[in-house]
Amino acid sequence: MAADPLSRVFAALSDPLRRDMVARLASGDATVLELARPYEVTVQAVSKHLKVLEEAGLVSRSREAQRRPVHLEAEVFDLMTTWIERYRREAEERYRRLDDVLSSMPDEEGEQQ
Repeated sequence: MAADPLSRVFAALSDPLRRDMVARLASGDATVLELARPYEVTVQAVSKHLKVLEEAGLVSRSREAQRRPVHLEAEVFDLMTTWIERYRREAEERYRRLDDVLSSMPDEEGEQQ
């Protein structure tokens, strides 16, 4: 798996089942068995997916009596949001400059818009 945290997070979320698990954990903690219930995969497969999410820092596990609930670590999304927002702002600025150039060009009748 990639070494830097952002690459680990994006790699972990590249799998649709893992993205679905993250979406389900956004509404509350769940055990491995609870997470495995709707999928047609083994509990061991779900555990392997959770391990990938855990290594990416997206989830953590704790112990509550006999339960080991899985928690979503939402602060990891700040890392992704910062990265995405940077490129979204750059793209918007590029489109704004293009709009300015297009609006300063004369239209077909020779008049500027």
